[in-house]
Amino acid sequence: MITVQEALAAILERAHPPAPIEVEFRRAHSLVLASDVVAREDLPPGARSAVDGYAVRAQPGPRTLRVVGELTAGHVSDEHVEPDTAMRIMTGGLLPPGAEAVIMVEDTRERDGLVEVEKPARPGENVHPPGQDLVRGQLVLQAGTRLGPAEIGILATVGQTRVSVYPRPRVAVLATGDELVEPEQEPPPGCLRDSNRFALMAAGGEAGGEVVWQGRGRDERAALEALVREAVDAADVLITSGGVSMGTRDLIKPLLAKLGELHFGRIAFKPGKPLTFVTIGRKLAFGLPGFPVSSLVTFEVFVRPALLKLQGLSVVQRPRVTVELERDLRPDRVRLEYQRAVVRWQGPSLRSRAGCLVAAPTRVQTSSRLMSMIGANALLEIQPGEDILPAGSRVPALLTGDLLS
Repeated sequence: MITVQEALAAILERAHPPAPIEVEFRRAHSLVLASDVVAREDLPPGARSAVDGYAVRAQPGPRTLRVVGELTAGHVSDEHVEPDTAMRIMTGGLLPPGAEAVIMVEDTRERDGLVEVEKPARPGENVHPPGQDLVRGQLVLQAGTRLGPAEIGILATVGQTRVSVYPRPRVAVLATGDELVEPEQEPPPGCLRDSNRFALMAAGGEAGGEVVWQGRGRDERAALEALVREAVDAADVLITSGGVSMGTRDLIKPLLAKLGELHFGRIAFKPGKPLTFVTIGRKLAFGLPGFPVSSLVTFEVFVRPALLKLQGLSVVQRPRVTVELERDLRPDRVRLEYQRAVVRWQGPSLRSRAGCLVAAPTRVQTSSRLMSMIGANALLEIQPGEDILPAGSRVPALLTGDLLS
């Protein structure tokens, strides 16, 4: 068996982003930039009013000025502001020639074409100068940035209507096992509804992949090989569940090894020791265990980082924090274990006056008990050992969801 660190390194070493594609910026949400974006011009391009008020010369007050017009956002004026005149201006309006400041409407009184200014006007007061937000040539977005709502807004702001991005990795999901039936069916004796396929499809999509193929196969060599070949042809990443242990009907591991290069087939890891990783050309294939929890936890720790790297991201790991155990915890004797837990923030106490993150494992942690994943927002990383970890022990954890308060 190899270690978790060795396995993850072997996977990420072989996860290479595909060639970038160019897309219209409206279709780029949640994709990752493949090249830098720089500002082509100053923003704002000219001095603009930050408030509703009057554009004036910078001079002492109080005084009375003649109003020579009104300027709204999106319009310009050739009217020159003189020491004895003012121009009514709205927020975002481009300052007219001669104006050096804007007096807020709250500090004025207008009547019969005259405005009384009650306070002095300082140079640049209530004015957004040219280039306040961006200057020409400034780096706006760096390659490797995932494009969220703010980033899409910036692309629109600077007029970058086409961007170079990495495509979503295409994912195929195959569940195996004679005992599996569709969720709509009533399972016959000895059978169960297939949950892994749908959980892994959801996990692949949440990680940024595009599920382009999915299927269910029986434990029959020729039929499984045909399905695997079809899935590999359709996708960049193949994820299977089941068929990777040591039984006579565990056919996935030798089948994947036949089609590509086997890098490992067992990890000192719990839950999910019989994880198989194979490359078929530049494509990645993961043979995950059949137990539902083992399947999802191995996806979280090993497959998800690969999918993120294939999208061009450099940070591919979940946030890692230190937590205090709320109750005693028994580690596995020989394997690094990832226990499902609920992590929340606890305010000041006798134990921790500054407050801390506390974690409660989700009770029974068996590989088949999918309920142990429900509500969990973290995976506790528990080193192997003989001794029980008492409540209050500090352990590392991967945050997989929102913190609770």
